[in-house]
Amino acid sequence: MGTLNLILQEKATEAISKAFAEVEDPTADVAPCFQEGLGHYQCNSALKLAKVLKKNPRAVADEIIKHFDVKDNGKAMISKLEVAGPGFINITLDSEFLSTQLQKFFHDPFYGAVPARKKRRVVVEFSSPNIAKELHVGHLRSTIIGDCIARLFEFLDYDVLRLNHVGDWGTQFGMLISYLKEYAPTVLSGEEETDLPQLMHWYKESKKKFDQDSEFKKRSQLQVVKLQGGDSEALRAWEIICEISRKAYQEIYDLMDVKINERGESFYNPMLSDLVIDLEKRGVIQVSDGAKCIFIEGFKNREGNPLPMIIQKSDGGFNYDTTDMAALKHRVEVEKADRIIILTDAGQSLHFQLLFKAAEKAGYYDPEKVELDHVTFGLVLGPDGKKFKTRSGETEKLIDLLLSAIKHARKLLVERMPDGDPNELDELARTIGIGAVKYADLSSLRTKDYTFSYDKMLKFEGNTAVFLMYSYVRILGIKRKVNADMEQVLKDFSISLKHPSEIALGLHLLRFGEILHMVTRDLLPNRLTDYLYELAEKFNAFFRDCRVEGSEEQGPRLVLCDITARILSCGLNILGLRTVSRM
Repeated sequence: MGTLNLILQEKATEAISKAFAEVEDPTADVAPCFQEGLGHYQCNSALKLAKVLKKNPRAVADEIIKHFDVKDNGKAMISKLEVAGPGFINITLDSEFLSTQLQKFFHDPFYGAVPARKKRRVVVEFSSPNIAKELHVGHLRSTIIGDCIARLFEFLDYDVLRLNHVGDWGTQFGMLISYLKEYAPTVLSGEEETDLPQLMHWYKESKKKFDQDSEFKKRSQLQVVKLQGGDSEALRAWEIICEISRKAYQEIYDLMDVKINERGESFYNPMLSDLVIDLEKRGVIQVSDGAKCIFIEGFKNREGNPLPMIIQKSDGGFNYDTTDMAALKHRVEVEKADRIIILTDAGQSLHFQLLFKAAEKAGYYDPEKVELDHVTFGLVLGPDGKKFKTRSGETEKLIDLLLSAIKHARKLLVERMPDGDPNELDELARTIGIGAVKYADLSSLRTKDYTFSYDKMLKFEGNTAVFLMYSYVRILGIKRKVNADMEQVLKDFSISLKHPSEIALGLHLLRFGEILHMVTRDLLPNRLTDYLYELAEKFNAFFRDCRVEGSEEQGPRLVLCDITARILSCGLNILGLRTVSRM
């Protein structure tokens, strides 16, 4: 089934074509009517057409209405069409039509969303920490938003490749390997185990020594050469360092229920020399101060000079630009990506704008065939309005932030369930705590900063994960209280939306697919969180106004309860949250 928006857009487009045959592009602009009581949808095309046709917008709207087909397969679809304001067409759908659509919606595995018409390949690159450094609060948004976007496309039956583009190559490994050989040789030999915090401490110490000791600096640089040259001892040391980091990262990914495939910078290292040769053959390389660069018209530095994308440094070395170009080329040519979505903070916007234009100039991707998105996000702020940090002023470790959220959630649960089983409370606390952190992030407009607050995100009222989880639990409670045979109820039912609160809830449920489509387009997860919050609110109004237990409409209303629970569960799952059965 198609979304209501698409169905109405087709109807309105057809009406415009019939009313004004001279219009070259009759595609209608149809959107939900968000002002209660005016209608369900609104067609805004008359205002734009009036300028082209040089006619009064209300007269144009009246003409469109005259040609509007208000039926669907011979049955009433639209109960009212009226012109409002300067020329808006308000559309009110027939309640029986909505009931029929909801019946179809119940049996649709995509709930009105439009799945991939073919198995399109979507590459989502997110999280992307640096080896030998701990995941911190700065990785929170990339990980959460990236996982949500991947889940959305997976739900819509796309072929999704989740990539963790970790920083696992470069000068820092020469420093760290040299330091460990001198101060912790048993770690490199495998005789002693260590963890990421200790590794990070050694990394900081190696950086100090690198900056202060010229002999150590030489040894580190030689170690980099050995590593890049494939020296077995250097590679073994590098693998040990990577594995220590990987183990710590996996603990966090498991805690957050995030699945991701590691493909670090090292993966592309063997491709870099050939990449430079190929770019030279394609005639896009210019030498500037000994470095091989790509210049894109319109990109300038602060001094107003052309901004180079350095593909190979004057000393023959490679950098992030080289690796990212190789990665983009590989994803298009080898992975056969139809869409590539890269998540980083907004500070890297210029880099990716330049990368995308340079790749297009080189012919590595055709913007008509492959869609590229650099998805940026704002900062996580503390109560003081500054970057979220610990009380000592250090960057908050992500593992500490997550464990603290679980701790806060458990305290809340103990207050509500003082006699609860400790094991059950632990599991609930983990689900609610992690869910609260994710939802607080996703419900914030990703392009803006947001203030992190455990108290706010764990509230039982307002647009929070806890409120939605509780709404889901409440529906389960209603179904238990009625004590009906739900299998039988759902086996043979007929939905009939009559009460205004039933119609409002049914209409909102049917808009689920529209919302998912919007998020695939603009990659703003807060559209989905806002939808789910409004769904919970509309369900509460429905339950307040329409008695379920013992009413003549008990069966159909139980079905409405069931569909609402399904959409809440499905929506939360796309966001990366789990539901709970009680709280």
